[in-house]
Amino acid sequence: MTRVQCGMFGEHVRLHAFFVIQEIIQNFLNEKTFRAVMRTSVRGEDKMRFRPCIDIHNGKVKQIVGGSLSDARDSARENFISEQDAGFYADFYRRDGLRGGHVILLNPSSSPFYEETKRQALLALERYPGGLMLGGGVNERNAAEYLDAGASHVIATSYVFRDGQVDYGNLRRLSGETGREHLVLDLSCRKREDGYYIVTDRWQKFTEVRLTRETLDDLAGYCDEFLIHAADVEGKSAGVEEELARMLGAWQGIPVTYAGGVGSYDDLETLRRLGQNRLDVTVGSALDLFGGPLSYRRILELCEN
Repeated sequence: MTRVQCGMFGEHVRLHAFFVIQEIIQNFLNEKTFRAVMRTSVRGEDKMRFRPCIDIHNGKVKQIVGGSLSDARDSARENFISEQDAGFYADFYRRDGLRGGHVILLNPSSSPFYEETKRQALLALERYPGGLMLGGGVNERNAAEYLDAGASHVIATSYVFRDGQVDYGNLRRLSGETGREHLVLDLSCRKREDGYYIVTDRWQKFTEVRLTRETLDDLAGYCDEFLIHAADVEGKSAGVEEELARMLGAWQGIPVTYAGGVGSYDDLETLRRLGQNRLDVTVGSALDLFGGPLSYRRILELCEN
């Protein structure tokens, strides 16, 4: 039996057991209490967790302003360029026992910098096997390579959208290839007049899909977690997208990590409050590890307490 077949068989057994238990519990609980119990069973107690990041652009670990990224010139407005390689940060997070961090490739496969960016990403996975997730150009053809290289999950966006809509064929194929338990969907978004819309291709291309509770409900069955960058404020350290955080915090489902705009400890507390302690958080440009003013150790303490 191949790895993929084993994963699919295991997922089938796990889901069957889950739904049997779900039916038993639902017989005893009202709907509101039932949903809260199910959420707790997915991610444990409601508690904001810190999710570290390693963003790689042009072969370097960087922090950038998300909305400034351009594939055409392999350019971005840079907040920080590290002198350390991706393996250094992976070792750092491993020593602190931080799991579920995101390694993101910010170059397209057509870029002359892509191979070096990918080499750095694989180095991070090698240094912290099972502790990091990987995103950036993930599809059903390369997902297994990254999982075999040590990624706990792969993170996908562009591959599961086509012509502005969800491509359910690609989504099912990718989820089937990885197993739902190894897939994270990146539903990063930007704001328009009538709401937040999912963006793809490194936040450069709008889809026609609004990010709503219904959208989250629809896609949650295909993946283990959501990663959501508020792309309009990503890298600006000027405050979180409060409307978005409020909506995500009100949704009760699989784990959600919010990224974008955290520039102060007050911002972290705002996210905790609006997210009802349900959202995990990534802090990038504002963190002292990347030249910012916020103490990495203090962030860990605030999340822990």
